[in-house]
Amino acid sequence: MANAKRIVIVGATSAIAIHCARQWMRQGTVKMTLIGRDPGKLDRLALDLRARSGDGFVETRIGRFDDAAGIQSTIDAITDTEQLDIVLIAHGSLSDQALCQSDLAMCQSELLLNGVSPALYAEGFVQKMQAKNHGTIAVISSVAGDRGRKSNYVYGAAKGLLTRYMQGLQHRLAGSNVKAVLIKPGPTDTPMTAALKSQGAKLAPVEDVATTIVKAIDAGQAVVYVPQKWALIMMIVQHLPKFIFNKMNI
Repeated sequence: MANAKRIVIVGATSAIAIHCARQWMRQGTVKMTLIGRDPGKLDRLALDLRARSGDGFVETRIGRFDDAAGIQSTIDAITDTEQLDIVLIAHGSLSDQALCQSDLAMCQSELLLNGVSPALYAEGFVQKMQAKNHGTIAVISSVAGDRGRKSNYVYGAAKGLLTRYMQGLQHRLAGSNVKAVLIKPGPTDTPMTAALKSQGAKLAPVEDVATTIVKAIDAGQAVVYVPQKWALIMMIVQHLPKFIFNKMNI
């Protein structure tokens, strides 16, 4: 598979990642590595993707998400000699804000999983990409990282870390052939947001979100809000005066 597009997805069993993977498998010959924590889910996803591509190759790997050494080991196991075309880092969880406020261990875990861990994966993969001067690293953050709000500031803080990290990474990679794409979805219809959906929240279809993400990655777009309306919404939220913002129940 010398001419196959080489794609790695970290957090591959997340709903957005699954739909991105399905679209890539339809684009042509692909060699894809799926990284996750649940071997059963990974195997089922691999079977699904293989069925969608006559000549694609899909492999699975159990990854570590909680420490730098484990993350480095996961990266080294799949990038010793190969040139990577796309790495999508998509893992995370929608933090329970109230629980994080009352349980410091949970707060630490959520900050690490949603912020530090994706940044470490990105840093490790970028080292490999820079050695080849080729590839695109894409990280799914969130609109929640644009301004801290009382309803989800632990999750938002982790995603804000990713935003600043990716800005610096893009600056570092300027002028090279390695691209860094920061993805900021708004609320999306996935199992992670089931509670929001039950409360009547309007959520973006995950298939549409994935389509936008795949197009942005293929184009090497620096920052993409999904859906695009969130760019305007969050610009307004970021610039609201504090005396107005503090009266809002968001």
